[in-house]
Amino acid sequence: MEEKRKNKRMELESQIVLNRLDIADGGETTANINVKDVSKSGMGFTCDYPLQIGAVYECLLTIWTKETIKAFVEIVRIEKQEESYMYGGIFIGMPEIDMQRIEIYSTFQDAAEEE
Repeated sequence: MEEKRKNKRMELESQIVLNRLDIADGGETTANINVKDVSKSGMGFTCDYPLQIGAVYECLLTIWTKETIKAFVEIVRIEKQEESYMYGGIFIGMPEIDMQRIEIYSTFQDAAEEE
């Protein structure tokens, strides 16, 4: 599979809640997801709930420091798996400070792998 992400992917196991924002009555639909990889530009995750490509969701991402990052994710890729869906999403309008948190974690993870 051709790599399309601009930034290095990292694995991060976390649960987040998605709230759809791109329609007037998106409601309070939420879904727990399992983040498989994350970079400062986006993330890949699995979810049992079918999401729509092009949809924008508010997301509260719990990172490795146990802090919560509020982000907006646009779904750009969907792949059906056996019992769930694999999604790819890009972050929209993420503050620079939050992107730096992800990048710093990547630096520490790379250093740990080299030891």
